[in-house]
Amino acid sequence: MAKAAARQGPPACDVSDAAIAARTDSYFNRTRAIVSRFGDCRVTYAVFMRRPVISAPRLAVEWLERVAAARGTRFEIELMHEEGRWVGAGDPIFYLTGPLAQLADLETIYLQKLGPPCVAAHNAYQMCLELPQVAFLAMEARHCAGFEMQEMMEYAAAVGSAAARREGAKGFVGSASDATAHYFGGTRGRGTMPHALIGYAGSTVRAAEMFHETFPDEDLTVLTDYFGREVTDGLAVCRRFPHLAAAGRLAVRLDTHGGRFLETLDPAESYAVLERHAPQVIRRYRSETELRYLVGTGVSAAAVWRMREALDEAGFPRVRIVASSGFGVAKCRVMAEARAPIDVVGTGSFLPEAWSETYATADIVEYDGTPRVKVGREFLLRRNGARRRGGIGAAEAGD
Repeated sequence: MAKAAARQGPPACDVSDAAIAARTDSYFNRTRAIVSRFGDCRVTYAVFMRRPVISAPRLAVEWLERVAAARGTRFEIELMHEEGRWVGAGDPIFYLTGPLAQLADLETIYLQKLGPPCVAAHNAYQMCLELPQVAFLAMEARHCAGFEMQEMMEYAAAVGSAAARREGAKGFVGSASDATAHYFGGTRGRGTMPHALIGYAGSTVRAAEMFHETFPDEDLTVLTDYFGREVTDGLAVCRRFPHLAAAGRLAVRLDTHGGRFLETLDPAESYAVLERHAPQVIRRYRSETELRYLVGTGVSAAAVWRMREALDEAGFPRVRIVASSGFGVAKCRVMAEARAPIDVVGTGSFLPEAWSETYATADIVEYDGTPRVKVGREFLLRRNGARRRGGIGAAEAGD
Protein backbone atom coordinates (compact mmCIF):
# COMPACT_ATOMS: atom_id res chain seq x y z
CA MET A 1 0.00 0.00 0.00
CA ALA A 2 2.86 2.38 0.74
CA LYS A 3 4.25 1.95 -2.77
CA ALA A 4 0.82 2.56 -4.29
CA ALA A 5 0.39 5.73 -2.27
CA ALA A 6 3.79 6.97 -3.39
CA ARG A 7 2.74 6.75 -7.04
CA GLN A 8 -0.29 8.98 -6.53
CA GLY A 9 -0.18 12.51 -7.93
CA PRO A 10 -0.26 15.69 -5.86
CA PRO A 11 -3.52 16.70 -4.20
CA ALA A 12 -5.83 18.78 -6.38
CA CYS A 13 -5.68 21.70 -3.92
CA ASP A 14 -1.87 21.84 -3.93
CA VAL A 15 -0.71 25.00 -5.76
CA SER A 16 3.03 24.47 -5.34
CA ASP A 17 5.21 24.63 -8.46
CA ALA A 18 5.96 20.93 -8.14
CA ALA A 19 2.29 20.00 -8.00
CA ILE A 20 1.41 22.18 -10.98
CA ALA A 21 4.34 20.86 -13.01
CA ALA A 22 3.19 17.29 -12.37
CA ARG A 23 -0.38 17.94 -13.47
CA THR A 24 0.01 20.25 -16.43
CA ASP A 25 0.90 19.45 -20.04
CA SER A 26 4.66 19.11 -20.40
CA TYR A 27 4.96 21.63 -23.24
CA PHE A 28 3.65 24.31 -20.90
CA ASN A 29 6.40 23.47 -18.43
CA ARG A 30 8.95 23.76 -21.23
CA THR A 31 7.45 27.04 -22.39
CA ARG A 32 7.83 28.43 -18.88
CA ALA A 33 11.49 27.36 -18.79
CA ILE A 34 12.20 28.92 -22.21
CA VAL A 35 10.51 32.21 -21.35
CA SER A 36 12.36 32.36 -18.03
CA ARG A 37 15.65 31.94 -19.91
CA PHE A 38 15.10 34.35 -22.82
CA GLY A 39 13.12 37.09 -21.10
CA ASP A 40 9.64 37.36 -19.66
CA CYS A 41 6.81 39.38 -21.19
CA ARG A 42 3.34 40.44 -20.12
CA VAL A 43 0.56 38.57 -21.89
CA THR A 44 -3.20 38.44 -21.99
CA TYR A 45 -5.11 35.21 -22.52
CA ALA A 46 -8.67 35.05 -23.82
CA VAL A 47 -10.41 32.13 -22.13
CA PHE A 48 -13.53 30.84 -23.88
CA MET A 49 -15.83 27.92 -24.70
CA ARG A 50 -16.68 26.59 -28.16
CA ARG A 51 -20.41 26.21 -27.36
CA PRO A 52 -23.01 28.35 -25.57
CA VAL A 53 -22.86 27.93 -21.79
CA ILE A 54 -23.72 29.54 -18.49
CA SER A 55 -20.70 31.34 -17.05
CA ALA A 56 -19.36 29.39 -14.05
CA PRO A 57 -15.79 30.68 -13.59
CA ARG A 58 -15.46 30.82 -9.80
CA LEU A 59 -13.47 27.62 -9.24
CA ALA A 60 -11.00 28.51 -11.99
CA VAL A 61 -10.64 32.11 -10.81
CA GLU A 62 -10.20 31.16 -7.16
CA TRP A 63 -7.53 28.64 -8.14
CA LEU A 64 -5.67 31.28 -10.15
CA GLU A 65 -5.85 33.61 -7.15
CA ARG A 66 -4.33 30.95 -4.90
CA VAL A 67 -1.52 30.32 -7.39
CA ALA A 68 -0.78 34.03 -7.70
CA ALA A 69 -0.56 34.36 -3.93
CA ALA A 70 1.70 31.32 -3.65
CA ARG A 71 4.02 32.66 -6.36
CA GLY A 72 4.08 36.19 -4.98
CA THR A 73 2.82 37.67 -8.23
CA ARG A 74 -0.26 39.40 -9.56
CA PHE A 75 -2.77 38.29 -12.18
CA GLU A 76 -5.47 40.53 -13.58
CA ILE A 77 -8.69 38.70 -14.32
CA GLU A 78 -11.22 40.68 -16.32
CA LEU A 79 -14.50 38.82 -16.07
CA MET A 80 -16.49 39.48 -19.22
CA HIS A 81 -19.56 37.51 -18.17
CA GLU A 82 -20.74 37.52 -14.59
CA GLU A 83 -21.31 34.15 -12.95
CA GLY A 84 -24.67 32.76 -14.00
CA ARG A 85 -24.94 34.72 -17.25
CA TRP A 86 -25.37 33.17 -20.68
CA VAL A 87 -22.25 33.17 -22.86
CA GLY A 88 -22.17 32.61 -26.62
CA ALA A 89 -19.81 30.21 -28.35
CA GLY A 90 -16.36 31.72 -28.79
CA ASP A 91 -17.08 34.70 -26.54
CA PRO A 92 -14.33 35.08 -23.92
CA ILE A 93 -15.57 34.40 -20.41
CA PHE A 94 -12.58 36.23 -18.99
CA TYR A 95 -9.27 37.77 -19.99
CA LEU A 96 -6.27 36.74 -17.90
CA THR A 97 -3.21 39.02 -17.81
CA GLY A 98 0.16 38.57 -16.15
CA PRO A 99 3.79 37.49 -16.67
CA LEU A 100 4.04 34.68 -19.21
CA ALA A 101 6.63 32.90 -17.06
CA GLN A 102 4.03 32.71 -14.28
CA LEU A 103 1.02 31.86 -16.47
CA ALA A 104 2.38 29.48 -19.10
CA ASP A 105 2.11 26.33 -17.00
CA LEU A 106 -1.35 27.04 -15.57
CA GLU A 107 -3.52 26.66 -18.67
CA THR A 108 -4.22 22.94 -18.41
CA ILE A 109 -5.49 23.15 -14.85
CA TYR A 110 -7.66 26.26 -14.97
CA LEU A 111 -9.32 25.03 -18.15
CA GLN A 112 -10.17 21.77 -16.34
CA LYS A 113 -11.90 23.86 -13.68
CA LEU A 114 -13.82 26.03 -16.13
CA GLY A 115 -15.27 23.99 -18.99
CA PRO A 116 -17.21 21.22 -17.21
CA PRO A 117 -18.93 23.56 -14.71
CA CYS A 118 -20.02 25.91 -17.49
CA VAL A 119 -21.72 23.11 -19.45
CA ALA A 120 -23.26 21.51 -16.36
CA ALA A 121 -24.56 24.90 -15.24
CA HIS A 122 -26.21 25.35 -18.63
CA ASN A 123 -27.86 21.94 -18.33
CA ALA A 124 -29.06 22.63 -14.78
CA TYR A 125 -30.42 26.01 -15.84
CA GLN A 126 -32.45 24.47 -18.68
CA MET A 127 -33.82 21.70 -16.46
CA CYS A 128 -34.97 24.15 -13.81
CA LEU A 129 -36.72 26.33 -16.39
CA GLU A 130 -38.53 23.34 -17.87
CA LEU A 131 -40.03 22.52 -14.45
CA PRO A 132 -40.13 25.90 -12.71
CA GLN A 133 -42.51 24.80 -9.94
CA VAL A 134 -40.41 21.76 -8.99
CA ALA A 135 -37.51 21.69 -6.52
CA PHE A 136 -34.37 19.82 -7.58
CA LEU A 137 -31.81 17.87 -5.57
CA ALA A 138 -28.27 17.32 -6.88
CA MET A 139 -27.65 13.56 -6.70
CA GLU A 140 -24.82 13.09 -9.19
CA ALA A 141 -22.00 12.30 -6.74
CA ARG A 142 -21.84 8.58 -7.47
CA HIS A 143 -21.41 9.29 -11.17
CA CYS A 144 -18.43 11.60 -10.71
CA ALA A 145 -14.77 10.71 -11.11
CA GLY A 146 -13.81 11.69 -7.58
CA PHE A 147 -14.61 14.59 -5.29
CA GLU A 148 -12.98 17.27 -7.43
CA MET A 149 -15.43 16.53 -10.24
CA GLN A 150 -18.32 16.29 -7.76
CA GLU A 151 -17.53 19.74 -6.40
CA MET A 152 -17.37 21.18 -9.91
CA MET A 153 -20.72 19.65 -10.82
CA GLU A 154 -22.56 20.75 -7.70
CA TYR A 155 -21.11 24.24 -7.93
CA ALA A 156 -22.40 24.23 -11.51
CA ALA A 157 -25.86 23.07 -10.44
CA ALA A 158 -25.99 25.92 -7.95
CA VAL A 159 -24.95 28.47 -10.60
CA GLY A 160 -27.47 27.21 -13.16
CA SER A 161 -30.14 27.08 -10.47
CA ALA A 162 -29.50 30.67 -9.41
CA ALA A 163 -29.82 31.78 -13.02
CA ALA A 164 -33.14 29.94 -13.33
CA ARG A 165 -34.43 31.40 -10.05
CA ARG A 166 -33.97 34.86 -11.49
CA GLU A 167 -36.56 33.81 -14.06
CA GLY A 168 -39.00 32.46 -11.48
CA ALA A 169 -38.00 28.82 -11.07
CA LYS A 170 -37.55 27.07 -7.72
CA GLY A 171 -34.30 25.46 -8.84
CA PHE A 172 -31.95 23.27 -6.84
CA VAL A 173 -32.52 23.31 -3.10
CA GLY A 174 -29.77 20.98 -1.93
CA SER A 175 -27.31 18.21 -2.64
CA ALA A 176 -26.81 14.68 -1.41
CA SER A 177 -23.57 15.29 0.50
CA ASP A 178 -22.54 17.49 3.41
CA ALA A 179 -19.33 18.64 1.72
CA THR A 180 -21.16 20.49 -1.07
CA ALA A 181 -24.30 21.57 0.79
CA HIS A 182 -22.90 25.08 1.18
CA TYR A 183 -23.38 25.73 -2.53
CA PHE A 184 -27.12 25.55 -1.90
CA GLY A 185 -27.15 27.53 1.33
CA GLY A 186 -27.16 24.52 3.65
CA THR A 187 -24.82 22.67 5.96
CA ARG A 188 -25.99 19.08 5.44
CA GLY A 189 -26.72 16.81 2.53
CA ARG A 190 -30.30 15.77 1.83
CA GLY A 191 -31.74 12.29 1.43
CA THR A 192 -33.25 9.59 3.58
CA MET A 193 -32.67 6.06 2.33
CA PRO A 194 -31.14 4.01 -0.49
CA HIS A 195 -32.51 0.73 -1.79
CA ALA A 196 -29.97 -1.08 0.38
CA LEU A 197 -31.76 -0.02 3.57
CA ILE A 198 -35.03 -1.49 2.33
CA GLY A 199 -33.29 -4.73 1.47
CA TYR A 200 -31.75 -4.76 4.93
CA ALA A 201 -35.08 -4.07 6.64
CA GLY A 202 -36.95 -6.69 4.63
CA SER A 203 -39.91 -4.42 3.85
CA THR A 204 -40.53 -0.85 2.79
CA VAL A 205 -42.65 -0.12 5.87
CA ARG A 206 -40.02 -1.51 8.23
CA ALA A 207 -37.31 0.59 6.58
CA ALA A 208 -39.48 3.65 7.12
CA GLU A 209 -39.97 2.69 10.77
CA MET A 210 -36.24 2.25 11.29
CA PHE A 211 -35.51 5.60 9.73
CA HIS A 212 -38.15 7.40 11.78
CA GLU A 213 -37.02 5.79 15.03
CA THR A 214 -33.44 6.86 14.34
CA PHE A 215 -34.23 10.34 12.97
CA PRO A 216 -37.62 11.27 14.48
CA ASP A 217 -37.31 14.98 13.68
CA GLU A 218 -36.48 14.47 10.01
CA ASP A 219 -38.99 14.51 7.19
CA LEU A 220 -39.38 11.07 5.64
CA THR A 221 -38.95 10.22 1.96
CA VAL A 222 -39.46 6.55 1.19
CA LEU A 223 -38.30 4.63 -1.87
CA THR A 224 -41.20 2.52 -3.08
CA ASP A 225 -39.91 0.48 -6.02
CA TYR A 226 -37.71 -2.13 -4.27
CA PHE A 227 -40.38 -4.85 -4.30
CA GLY A 228 -42.15 -3.56 -7.40
CA ARG A 229 -45.11 -2.35 -5.30
CA GLU A 230 -44.81 1.41 -5.63
CA VAL A 231 -48.49 2.09 -4.99
CA THR A 232 -49.10 -0.65 -2.42
CA ASP A 233 -45.99 0.06 -0.36
CA GLY A 234 -46.33 3.82 -0.71
CA LEU A 235 -49.86 3.73 0.72
CA ALA A 236 -48.79 1.29 3.45
CA VAL A 237 -46.16 3.77 4.65
CA CYS A 238 -48.73 6.58 4.59
CA ARG A 239 -51.09 4.53 6.74
CA ARG A 240 -48.26 3.68 9.12
CA PHE A 241 -47.36 7.37 9.56
CA PRO A 242 -50.63 9.29 9.13
CA HIS A 243 -49.38 12.19 11.27
CA LEU A 244 -46.39 12.73 8.96
CA ALA A 245 -48.63 12.40 5.91
CA ALA A 246 -51.10 14.95 7.23
CA ALA A 247 -48.34 17.38 8.15
CA GLY A 248 -46.74 17.28 4.70
CA ARG A 249 -43.63 15.65 6.14
CA LEU A 250 -43.88 12.43 4.13
CA ALA A 251 -42.91 11.82 0.51
CA VAL A 252 -42.72 8.80 -1.76
CA ARG A 253 -39.83 8.56 -4.17
CA LEU A 254 -40.40 6.95 -7.55
CA ASP A 255 -37.24 5.39 -8.96
CA THR A 256 -38.71 2.54 -11.04
CA HIS A 257 -36.05 1.26 -13.44
CA GLY A 258 -36.57 1.20 -17.17
CA GLY A 259 -37.11 -2.54 -17.35
CA ARG A 260 -40.67 -2.51 -16.04
CA PHE A 261 -43.78 -0.42 -15.49
CA LEU A 262 -44.87 1.10 -12.21
CA GLU A 263 -47.24 -1.17 -10.29
CA THR A 264 -50.73 -1.34 -11.89
CA LEU A 265 -49.54 0.13 -15.18
CA ASP A 266 -49.03 -1.34 -18.62
CA PRO A 267 -49.04 0.40 -22.02
CA ALA A 268 -52.82 0.60 -22.25
CA GLU A 269 -53.31 1.81 -18.68
CA SER A 270 -50.50 4.32 -19.06
CA TYR A 271 -52.32 5.88 -22.01
CA ALA A 272 -55.54 5.84 -19.99
CA VAL A 273 -53.93 7.68 -17.07
CA LEU A 274 -52.69 10.47 -19.33
CA GLU A 275 -56.04 10.60 -21.09
CA ARG A 276 -57.58 11.41 -17.69
CA HIS A 277 -55.08 14.12 -16.76
CA ALA A 278 -53.24 15.44 -19.82
CA PRO A 279 -55.05 14.30 -22.96
CA GLN A 280 -53.56 17.02 -25.14
CA VAL A 281 -49.98 15.85 -24.62
CA ILE A 282 -50.46 12.32 -25.90
CA ARG A 283 -52.35 13.31 -29.03
CA ARG A 284 -49.43 15.12 -30.61
CA TYR A 285 -46.77 13.35 -32.64
CA ARG A 286 -43.97 12.10 -30.41
CA SER A 287 -40.51 10.67 -30.89
CA GLU A 288 -39.82 7.25 -29.45
CA THR A 289 -37.90 8.81 -26.56
CA GLU A 290 -40.67 11.26 -25.73
CA LEU A 291 -43.27 8.50 -25.81
CA ARG A 292 -41.16 6.49 -23.37
CA TYR A 293 -41.05 9.45 -20.99
CA LEU A 294 -44.82 9.80 -21.27
CA VAL A 295 -46.18 6.25 -21.21
CA GLY A 296 -43.22 3.89 -21.16
CA THR A 297 -41.49 1.87 -18.50
CA GLY A 298 -39.65 3.45 -15.59
CA VAL A 299 -40.61 6.79 -14.10
CA SER A 300 -42.94 8.08 -16.80
CA ALA A 301 -45.43 10.94 -16.68
CA ALA A 302 -48.18 8.32 -16.46
CA ALA A 303 -46.42 6.72 -13.47
CA VAL A 304 -46.28 10.03 -11.62
CA TRP A 305 -49.92 10.76 -12.34
CA ARG A 306 -50.92 7.24 -11.23
CA MET A 307 -49.09 7.67 -7.92
CA ARG A 308 -50.78 11.02 -7.37
CA GLU A 309 -54.19 9.47 -8.10
CA ALA A 310 -53.59 6.68 -5.59
CA LEU A 311 -52.41 9.04 -2.84
CA ASP A 312 -55.34 11.41 -3.31
CA GLU A 313 -57.93 8.63 -3.50
CA ALA A 314 -56.58 7.15 -0.25
CA GLY A 315 -56.85 10.49 1.54
CA PHE A 316 -53.21 11.58 1.47
CA PRO A 317 -53.20 14.77 -0.63
CA ARG A 318 -50.29 16.31 1.28
CA VAL A 319 -47.88 13.44 0.64
CA ARG A 320 -45.33 14.66 -1.85
CA ILE A 321 -43.87 12.86 -4.86
CA VAL A 322 -40.13 12.78 -5.46
CA ALA A 323 -39.12 11.53 -8.91
CA SER A 324 -35.70 10.33 -9.98
CA SER A 325 -34.09 8.29 -12.77
CA GLY A 326 -32.87 9.96 -15.95
CA PHE A 327 -34.25 13.46 -15.46
CA GLY A 328 -32.27 15.44 -18.01
CA VAL A 329 -33.44 18.45 -20.01
CA ALA A 330 -35.53 16.43 -22.46
CA LYS A 331 -37.33 14.42 -19.79
CA CYS A 332 -38.03 17.55 -17.74
CA ARG A 333 -39.56 19.17 -20.83
CA VAL A 334 -41.87 16.21 -21.44
CA MET A 335 -42.91 16.11 -17.77
CA ALA A 336 -43.76 19.80 -17.94
CA GLU A 337 -45.90 19.31 -21.03
CA ALA A 338 -47.74 16.48 -19.27
CA ARG A 339 -48.15 18.66 -16.15
CA ALA A 340 -46.83 15.72 -14.12
CA PRO A 341 -47.49 16.43 -10.40
CA ILE A 342 -43.87 16.20 -9.24
CA ASP A 343 -42.81 18.03 -6.11
CA VAL A 344 -39.08 17.26 -6.17
CA VAL A 345 -36.70 15.85 -8.78
CA GLY A 346 -33.57 14.05 -7.66
CA THR A 347 -31.10 14.14 -10.52
CA GLY A 348 -27.53 13.84 -11.65
CA SER A 349 -28.45 14.24 -15.31
CA PHE A 350 -27.11 17.77 -15.51
CA LEU A 351 -23.72 16.10 -15.94
CA PRO A 352 -22.49 16.77 -19.49
CA GLU A 353 -23.39 13.89 -21.79
CA ALA A 354 -20.71 14.61 -24.40
CA TRP A 355 -17.49 15.39 -22.54
CA SER A 356 -15.99 16.93 -25.65
CA GLU A 357 -18.45 19.80 -25.22
CA THR A 358 -16.75 20.75 -21.97
CA TYR A 359 -13.40 21.60 -23.50
CA ALA A 360 -12.49 25.18 -22.61
CA THR A 361 -9.75 26.92 -24.57
CA ALA A 362 -7.28 29.73 -23.91
CA ASP A 363 -5.29 31.71 -26.46
CA ILE A 364 -2.83 34.52 -25.87
CA VAL A 365 -4.16 37.65 -27.59
CA GLU A 366 -1.60 40.25 -26.44
CA TYR A 367 2.19 40.18 -25.94
CA ASP A 368 3.50 43.21 -24.03
CA GLY A 369 0.43 45.15 -25.10
CA THR A 370 0.68 44.23 -28.79
CA PRO A 371 -2.40 42.36 -30.15
CA ARG A 372 -1.36 39.03 -31.65
CA VAL A 373 -3.23 35.75 -31.97
CA LYS A 374 -3.03 32.69 -34.18
CA VAL A 375 -4.81 32.85 -37.52
CA GLY A 376 -8.47 31.99 -37.19
CA ARG A 377 -8.83 33.28 -33.64
CA GLU A 378 -8.92 37.01 -34.40
CA PHE A 379 -12.43 37.14 -32.96
CA LEU A 380 -10.85 36.87 -29.49
CA LEU A 381 -9.00 40.19 -29.71
CA ARG A 382 -10.12 42.99 -27.45
CA ARG A 383 -10.53 45.31 -30.48
CA ASN A 384 -9.49 48.41 -28.56
CA GLY A 385 -12.14 47.86 -25.92
CA ALA A 386 -14.98 47.50 -28.40
CA ARG A 387 -15.85 43.98 -27.24
CA ARG A 388 -19.08 43.94 -25.25
CA ARG A 389 -18.47 43.29 -21.60
CA GLY A 390 -21.10 41.58 -19.50
CA GLY A 391 -18.92 40.89 -16.48
CA ILE A 392 -18.48 42.52 -13.11
CA GLY A 393 -15.04 44.06 -13.54
CA ALA A 394 -11.45 43.19 -13.02
CA ALA A 395 -10.44 40.96 -10.14
CA GLU A 396 -6.84 40.98 -9.09
CA ALA A 397 -5.12 38.07 -7.42
CA GLY A 398 -2.33 38.41 -4.91
CA ASP A 399 -3.43 41.80 -3.61
